[in-house]
Amino acid sequence: MTLKDILPSRLGFGAAPLGNMFRDIPEQEAIDTVEAAWSDGIRYYDNAPFYGAGLAEIRMGEALANKPRDQYMISTKVGRIILDEIEDVSARDLGEKGEVFKYGRPNKIINDYSEDATLRSIEDSLKRLNTDRIELAFVHDVAQDFYGDEWLGVFESARKGAFKALDRLRDEGVIKAWGLGVNRVEPIELLLALDGPRPDGFLLAGRYTLLDHERALQRVMPQVSERGLGIVVGGPYSSGALVGGPNFEYAPATPAILDKVARIKAIADRHGVSMKAAGLQFALANPAVAAVIPGASKPDRIAEDRAALEEVIPHDFWREIRHAGLVHPEAPFPFLE
Repeated sequence: MTLKDILPSRLGFGAAPLGNMFRDIPEQEAIDTVEAAWSDGIRYYDNAPFYGAGLAEIRMGEALANKPRDQYMISTKVGRIILDEIEDVSARDLGEKGEVFKYGRPNKIINDYSEDATLRSIEDSLKRLNTDRIELAFVHDVAQDFYGDEWLGVFESARKGAFKALDRLRDEGVIKAWGLGVNRVEPIELLLALDGPRPDGFLLAGRYTLLDHERALQRVMPQVSERGLGIVVGGPYSSGALVGGPNFEYAPATPAILDKVARIKAIADRHGVSMKAAGLQFALANPAVAAVIPGASKPDRIAEDRAALEEVIPHDFWREIRHAGLVHPEAPFPFLE
């Protein structure tokens, strides 16, 4: 089975904001956001121990505690262990994402992609999520943005440990699928080039969006499609930059990115198209994409995402952004040209 076979719908819930991403989110607001997603009909929820050092998993577990477990699916991630020990949050080395979860729990985070740590990570996640199983497991952040020049060594550690462990758990029926959960294309290319193990798909954040899609389009999407696997697109709004936010890739957007957003928005405004709709529908138009998981930390964001998914976008909008050179010439659109 692949991600396309498994996922219940094309719109899922990205739980990173529940870990107090960029701000200290009140507990009730976080719970209400998950409740809004459930009420909207969303049945796929993605999480990770890294999000607020376990905070996002704890909150989601609480919010879903009274929901029928056979009616929804959870993906979470391995590669990091959250300890009871407290650490200085400001002293954490989190690669390019240092400030993202500074409002999360102060529990110590250990990077470990070994087989034993993989099994422990899943057990710990089950406790925080208040559930007896997860359906999907992604190996988290084995890439340059976290590990710089050391990333290939970390990938190799995961190849010997986490990959084999998850391959076995999948074959034993403990989980339904596994893959990588990354913000870079290269680790996916590397895994696809191996003879084994056999991933079922990938969670790729920020790399198949209106603002940044060329490398993924050319290097991994065709392979994923050919093998019948699937991509879950995370960060479809590019950390908020696409919809008017100040950040791109978890950091202040550059003038070049802001200019690109402004050019797309001018065309969108002319055609009466919302930027959220353009972002979501662009990502989902690629045949390799199984689902998109915009993050939300406020209940009203869920309704916005649903409306964006269902908005009717004129074909001329897509043609115009292509003609303006704002998307790659080969990027598929939501209609056949």
